[in-house]
Amino acid sequence: MYSIDSIKYLIHMHIEAEGVVEKTDVVGAIFGQTEGLLGEELDLRDLQRSGRIGRIDVQIISKHGKTSGECYIASSLDRAETAILAAALETIDRIGPCMAAVRIQNIEDLRAIKRRQIVERAKELLLESFDEVGISTYDILAEVRQASRVEKITTVGAERLPAGPAVLDSDAIIIVEGRADVLNLLKCGINNTVAVEGTKVPDTVIDLSYKKNTTVFVDGDRGGDLILRELLQVADIDFVAFSPRRRSVEDMSRKEIVKSLRNKVPASVLKDHIEKDEPISDLVFEIEAGREEGQTTPIPDEDEKNAAPVEPERISAEPAPIIKDETAITLPAEPEPVPIKKPENPVTIKEHTEYMKHTGRSRILTEDAGLIGDYSLQELKAVLPKLNDDAAGIIVDAAVDQKFIDQAFAKGLKYVAAHKFEGIVRRPTGLRLIPF
Repeated sequence: MYSIDSIKYLIHMHIEAEGVVEKTDVVGAIFGQTEGLLGEELDLRDLQRSGRIGRIDVQIISKHGKTSGECYIASSLDRAETAILAAALETIDRIGPCMAAVRIQNIEDLRAIKRRQIVERAKELLLESFDEVGISTYDILAEVRQASRVEKITTVGAERLPAGPAVLDSDAIIIVEGRADVLNLLKCGINNTVAVEGTKVPDTVIDLSYKKNTTVFVDGDRGGDLILRELLQVADIDFVAFSPRRRSVEDMSRKEIVKSLRNKVPASVLKDHIEKDEPISDLVFEIEAGREEGQTTPIPDEDEKNAAPVEPERISAEPAPIIKDETAITLPAEPEPVPIKKPENPVTIKEHTEYMKHTGRSRILTEDAGLIGDYSLQELKAVLPKLNDDAAGIIVDAAVDQKFIDQAFAKGLKYVAAHKFEGIVRRPTGLRLIPF
């Protein structure tokens, strides 16, 4: 086969023979019938011997007593000499013992192919290989400082826990899950971090938590939730922060880390929540979402904590009736009458939820807590699919499940307040769940 590294042109020749011939017959016909035709300067044998003509590549096939195919001849002659040689090849009229016809299809300029390849490769190199040319002095300093921060990772305590260099000297510390989290915070300039390296909290971390202002910063998944639960039980934790959903602390950017730490939640707010079989991260995310929207969160304030406790419901010995329908709302047990002061004209979400307690009904509100409608639970399943953009939330004095939450989210609601949430495995982003 020809080599495109040493030639300029490639002659494409089509062959048809009235009989069965072989490749050697074609090569013999080319040399034999062009010998002496163009003089000594363009004699094929001399040209091939000197390397100005490459080897002759023949690709033929015989069918039904006839032979046809292609022949390729590589040339390093100039354009005029190559054209003359190609025209001479068309004078071949016999191949072996058979009549034949030869036709030049085209003469390909292989240098043009090389030029196209050069242009395409140059484009790629221009886009890929010059990214770092315009690096600024600021970027150089940032990279050098980042490298120095990474080298400063140390260990503390008998357990040799990965930690930042300032963890012992600082008045405040940040507790993370592992070494990779410490490294990422070091890259962002946060040097007072220490890792627990597992679900069992080391004694060194416990001791530090009682001496310093302590923030726990873990992943917003089940692993982070388990580590936080243990820390809240055995250590003195002041604040709690989680990474965004489906993100790890080790993968977060500096902007995301700073935002999560600014949105940390006091650990005292989570003390009651830890006794429930619910992810603590969900509550933290709900509080953060409320802050971003400028709305109050479902966390009880001081007035609520100091309010007189409501007498607990007395459950009847007989099972409560259960209504199953498309909106998947389960009626709570019929309560005994409880003396409670209800607001006469509710104007806030909190007042509406107080008003709806023990009514067994539902209420749809606008964004400014205005009343759109008051419905029974049976009526709600017909009203919910017809809600328009005016509706911002629903208050339901009943237990709701995942199907109801998905329907509310699909209608663009911002919150659902309910007597109880059952079987919630996926909380849509942007939809607040408010228990009452």
